[in-house]
Amino acid sequence: MLGRRGGAAGRYRDELRRDKRDPAPSRLAYRVERLWLTPGFRKAVRVGLPAALVLAVTAGWLGDAGRRAAMQLRLAELRESVENRPEFMVSLMAIDGASEPVANAIRGMLPVTLPASSFRIDLEALRATIAQIDAVAGAELRIRKGGVLEVKVTERVPAVLWRRGGTLEMLDATGHRVATLLDRSARPDLPVIAGDGAGQAVPEALAILAAAEPIQARLRGLVRMGERRWDVVLDRQQRILLPEADPVTAIQRVIALDQAEDMLGRDLTAVDLRNEMRPTLRLAPPATGETEGEMKVSGP
Repeated sequence: MLGRRGGAAGRYRDELRRDKRDPAPSRLAYRVERLWLTPGFRKAVRVGLPAALVLAVTAGWLGDAGRRAAMQLRLAELRESVENRPEFMVSLMAIDGASEPVANAIRGMLPVTLPASSFRIDLEALRATIAQIDAVAGAELRIRKGGVLEVKVTERVPAVLWRRGGTLEMLDATGHRVATLLDRSARPDLPVIAGDGAGQAVPEALAILAAAEPIQARLRGLVRMGERRWDVVLDRQQRILLPEADPVTAIQRVIALDQAEDMLGRDLTAVDLRNEMRPTLRLAPPATGETEGEMKVSGP
C-alpha cells in the first residue's frame, strides 16, 4: 500500500518538474522588444511600411504604358483648363512712351496671338527682346487687371547724325545707335558728325557743339580726324582744327577772337589750333593763284 503511494508521489513530482517553465523571455523576444523601444524603428514601421506599400502599388499601377499616357493626358487637360480661365487671359496690349514705328515693332515681337493665356507670355523674355531694338533704352512690362499687357517704353533721344559713307545714323547722347535716317531734311535740327570713330566720341562732340553755339548759324558739322581729334566745319569752306586735348577750351578761344576781331569773317580757310603754342590762320589763296599764306594769331 505504501509502495503504491510512494510511486504515485514520485510520478507527480516528475510531472511538476516537466511542466515548470522559465518565466524569463527568450533571447529573440528580448531583442525584438529592445528594437521596438527604439524611436527610429517605430517610426520606420509606422511610416516607412505604409509609404513603401503605397509606392509599390503606385509603381505597379504606373508600370502600364496605357495608364501613364492616360494620366499625362488628364494632367495636360487639367493644366490647360486652369490656364485658359477668363481671369488669366490677356486680350489687349497697351504700349506707352513709344513712337509709332517702335510700337509696331513691339507688337510684332509678341510670341502669341491675343487673346492668349498669361501663362504663355514670358514677360522677362519679351522685355529682353524689346530691349534689343536700337531705339529702346528700356522697357517695363506687367499684366494689369482686365487682361491688359502694359508695356512702358523709354526711347532713346537722337542727339546727332553720324554720316557713314552714304548713310546717316541717328545716335543718342551716349553714341548708341537709334535708327537710320533716309533723308537729312527729315531731321534738320540735328547736327552732323562724320569720320571714323566719330560715333564713339559723341559726348565730346556734343560738348564742342554746345561751346560753339555763338557760331551755330555758320556751323555745318564736325569731322573726326584720325580717331583722335575734331575739325569744326563752317560755311564758306572754313575749318577750325581743334587739338586732341581740351578741344572745348580751344573752340571757346576761337569764338572769343572772332567776337573781338571778327576773325572768322576774314578771307581764310582754316584756324589751326592743333599746336597750342603756335595757333595759326590759313589764308585763302589770292585770285592770282599764289599759294595760301599763314600767320600766327594771339588771343586772350
